Amino acid sequence: MRLFTLRIAGEAAHIAVHGEIDYETLPTLRAAADDLPPDVAELVWDLRDAHFMDVAGLHLLFEQPHRAPARKTTVTNLAPQPLRLLLLAAEVNPGFELARLLPDTFPATLPDD
Repeated sequence: MRLFTLRIAGEAAHIAVHGEIDYETLPTLRAAADDLPPDVAELVWDLRDAHFMDVAGLHLLFEQPHRAPARKTTVTNLAPQPLRLLLLAAEVNPGFELARLLPDTFPATLPDD
């Protein structure tokens, strides 16, 4: 089974992760995001099949690639464990802006603090 599948539609890329997000899989996933065409303005990480994520997932989701620093990044279909990790990270560092990263998890009316 492949670690991820990639679909590009117009200016949006969707990367569906199949398996764990950890330091072993981080380089491959980061390369997938870094190698997207420069005209891709939005990256959606679909984590439906990623039931475990360690701190490597935080690096993946919050560190923008050097080639596309303005790319909008969102995450969909979070399993409970990755969601708990993201909520804990936001509690420790409120600058993570989870409302922007997780638009279908949080109401759109959350402040942008």
